[in-house]
Amino acid sequence: MLFSWYKRFFSQPHQPFFTSGILFFTLFMILFILVYSNILVLDTSILTYHAYSMVFVVFLQFFLGFLFVVFPKFLMQAEISEKIYKRHFFAYFFNSLCIFLSLIFYSKITFVFQIFLLITQIFSFKLLLDIHKKSLVQIKNDTKWVLIAFFAGLISHFLFIISNLDFKYSFFISKIAINSGFYLFLFMIFLTISQRMIPFFTRAKVPNHVAYKSLKFLKIVFILLILKIVILSFDDVRFNLISDIPIFFIITKELIKWKLPIFKVEAIIWILYLGLYWIVLGFFISIIESFFAIYNSSIYFEKIVIHSFALGYFLTLLIGFGTRVILGHSGNQIVANRFTVIIFIALQFIVLLRLFSSICSNFGLDYIFFLNLTAILLVLVLLVWSSKYITILLKGK
Repeated sequence: MLFSWYKRFFSQPHQPFFTSGILFFTLFMILFILVYSNILVLDTSILTYHAYSMVFVVFLQFFLGFLFVVFPKFLMQAEISEKIYKRHFFAYFFNSLCIFLSLIFYSKITFVFQIFLLITQIFSFKLLLDIHKKSLVQIKNDTKWVLIAFFAGLISHFLFIISNLDFKYSFFISKIAINSGFYLFLFMIFLTISQRMIPFFTRAKVPNHVAYKSLKFLKIVFILLILKIVILSFDDVRFNLISDIPIFFIITKELIKWKLPIFKVEAIIWILYLGLYWIVLGFFISIIESFFAIYNSSIYFEKIVIHSFALGYFLTLLIGFGTRVILGHSGNQIVANRFTVIIFIALQFIVLLRLFSSICSNFGLDYIFFLNLTAILLVLVLLVWSSKYITILLKGK
């Protein structure tokens, strides 16, 4: 019976990768809560146990679960064999678990498993690159940009590992690595998948809908994000206006051109639209933060922009895409019932609460309290969502 379950669980790549992603998302968030509640003391910085873990451990596994399914379909190639994606999964799972445990018990060896994780990531990149090269599909723009973003992630990951060495510019390099990993890797992959899949999902519900997408949209955004990474290295939010204003207007203009039929689609689709709008809100918030830095520098915006994207955009889309993929590939009807809609709404409340946490100290409120409250609620929502959807994954098909 166990063998039968094992075969079902690994019958599709998204099942083990999504399960692992949600597991480590929960574990690293619990670790974060324990540290900020003074229950646990770690001898590493938040860049490692929170930023690094989210960028290169958690979100990466969600991506691969999705990419290992859709990449061959995009390029009209044979599905990735179970033997290959199982090999990748076990490498990611083992190294992720070792990173998590080493951070708690012996952080001096964490970098060893980071190196192994990077090597695994390189093999995943090569796998996707080979599929891209073999394809005879003429238009491969979307998969090309996924690979470009993935390669940027490899460089960012390598830089972060190098920053573990104790030298004069190690902290500076670690920040460059996290910023480039966040924007050039995560943000670009999310954006590339979003502009490919969301109009596609929309047409499934509204057949006459046409999204007028700009051919050079991804290229322009990528160049501006490189500019943003350079500007962030100066550690002065006033300069962010140089990159954020053009990105804000370009993405806003693009989304307007898509003419998304908000009131003609079901919850399983409009939650994806909501995730897209967080891109615009995130850059708008960044612009507001920069103006405050110029005219009233006493106002503090603690990581508000990063979490606008990480929770508002990334996590909303992960839950939205994840729900749809899990239902569709398990033979269930692709519909968000009342339970799922409540999860969607609760997640948006948590995003707003995290943004409020970023500015609450300006009103004399307890920042740590609201930060921990947000993290605890987020873990609870993930567990509630998992009680239905990860259960489906664990059953397998």
